[in-house]
Amino acid sequence: MGNAATDNDSPSGPVRLSRSGWEKGSDSDRWDDDRWDERQWDRSSGKSDEFELPVTPVLLIIGICVLVMLFSLAVPGLVYTQLALKGSLLSVRPWTILTHIFVHADFSHLFWNMLALFFFGTQLENRIGERRFLMVFLVSGLVGGLAEVLFSSGFIMGASGAVMGVMGCLALLAPEIRVIIFPIPLPISITVAIILFAAIDLFYQMSLGGSDGIAHMAHLAGLGAGLLFGNMLGRRGSY
Repeated sequence: MGNAATDNDSPSGPVRLSRSGWEKGSDSDRWDDDRWDERQWDRSSGKSDEFELPVTPVLLIIGICVLVMLFSLAVPGLVYTQLALKGSLLSVRPWTILTHIFVHADFSHLFWNMLALFFFGTQLENRIGERRFLMVFLVSGLVGGLAEVLFSSGFIMGASGAVMGVMGCLALLAPEIRVIIFPIPLPISITVAIILFAAIDLFYQMSLGGSDGIAHMAHLAGLGAGLLFGNMLGRRGSY
């Protein structure tokens, strides 16, 4: 897309999560999400006393992103001009500060972001619940988009800033998680992984100034927002 700033160097490559030691009945039960166990059912009607989505937020986000990608194949001009974020058009298209998160440049961009979201997002959602997860994801994406606007004049799209925020929050709440990222053959700590990602983004942002068409500042700002959420949730013990 020419000077379009995308973020397809987000956590990409095969990812494997390790949950060794998280057996039921141990002290690590605080990590478990009891949202299904805590639902109060009316036994006579078989209905819950509170509304719940039929799918998890992670799967809902993935579904929306896939639908937007398919829609962009039919009417690319409409999707990229009306849903992607561009600083000079933000005042007349304010909704793009949110919708750009769900727009991706191509299937590769979409695949790696959704793969990372599925693994890391599911782990975070299980620990902090659906509402807090959505807050971390969306706020990280918003912060990332706003930060990138300051450094890019092109169209900005992609969920990588939001995914980096999810990873940052998860790294503080569950630093014991280990991941495998191609081409590194051995499992590494999620903390080491986000430091590597941040260092790569910082290097390319400083050396290329965003001229490679990748939204490095969105990654860094989204990661920062996620780390802030993780710090607040960890100190309050509210997860």
